[in-house]
Amino acid sequence: MACASFVKLNAPSSQWIGQHSFSQRAGSSTRHSTRRVSVAIRAGAYNDELVQTAKSIASPGRGILAIDESNATCGKRLASIGLDNTETNRQAYRQLLLTTPGLGEYISGAILFEETLYQSTTDGKKFVDCLREEKIVPGIKVDKGLVPLPGSNGESWCQGLDGLASRSAEYYKQGARFAKWRTVVSIPSGPSALAVKEAAWGLARYAAISQDNGLVPIVEPEILLDGDHPIERTREVAEKVWSEVFFYLAENNVVFEGILLKPSMVTPGAEHKEKASPETIAKYTLTVLKRRVPPAVPGIMFLSGGQSEVEATLNLNAMNQSPNPWHVSFSYARALQNTVLKTWQGRPENVEAAQKALLVRAKANSLAQLGRYSAEGESEEAKKGMFVKGYTY
Repeated sequence: MACASFVKLNAPSSQWIGQHSFSQRAGSSTRHSTRRVSVAIRAGAYNDELVQTAKSIASPGRGILAIDESNATCGKRLASIGLDNTETNRQAYRQLLLTTPGLGEYISGAILFEETLYQSTTDGKKFVDCLREEKIVPGIKVDKGLVPLPGSNGESWCQGLDGLASRSAEYYKQGARFAKWRTVVSIPSGPSALAVKEAAWGLARYAAISQDNGLVPIVEPEILLDGDHPIERTREVAEKVWSEVFFYLAENNVVFEGILLKPSMVTPGAEHKEKASPETIAKYTLTVLKRRVPPAVPGIMFLSGGQSEVEATLNLNAMNQSPNPWHVSFSYARALQNTVLKTWQGRPENVEAAQKALLVRAKANSLAQLGRYSAEGESEEAKKGMFVKGYTY
């Protein structure tokens, strides 16, 4: 049973992002700058398990393999190597990834699409059991995708809160122990205050519901690479977005020790005339993280967002050249899979080579998490950018 305890707060209210605060109402007496208030802090039934799961995923030298692409997006990937978008082909590709021997040395969690969570290998072994044997925590994508946000500047919001509690309970029964919800913010579109607030509130409600059902929420406020803006503009937007996200996480009594943050790196827009070095990206990104993300959060699991495989790894490596308050790691999809897919080509005889290619990329990012990566010897294919304007999952 969940229980509640109470703590006393004795601090002046924050005027953070213009929302209501604990301070006295406008027009009331200002004789006292502070007042004591009682706030209920919910202690959920799964709290200890959530904290342990988050720590397990945020373990040294390991990160997350994201293979939660929707069936439509997975179909595009398969089409790039001449395969039809069928359940059999999707299963074959994901089986290749999830049964790679030794993957757990570098990967601590795998985000699955709902179809994959319930699938098995061709030999009848559940994919979640394949992951467990490698000490990889199974995760599940729970959002229902982006739709237009009325009243905004052509922006979007993420749907999926309806029925999320019951779905999350079923995913937990199936073996999932963490969840992912992706929402996006577009700099060329503003972003509007409405879009930022909607993104932050949706992430916070999802996180609270996930924790209530035993799933560690991966909080993913992606700031899209689209645009020709400089890195300073990305930093400004990231500070605003991340501050709102953590404000609403706190409003929803989310346990920070039982979440993981999956942000985009602070980079210039993909169409900006000047590229930033890994050292510059690391400097800007870590500055915003230190300003906005509490050290109670166990792990920062970056998305790659269309960077090349090598770019994503170099940038992560640059961020781990000195100690950080959190585990700074990766949650990559394309930046782990691109070379794998092209090696496989849908042919059974290429499975072993493709699995070796996955281990190469996973090990590279493992080394980057430890701050020991070198790009020496990387293939030209791994250096090719994967940015797609207006990309959707």
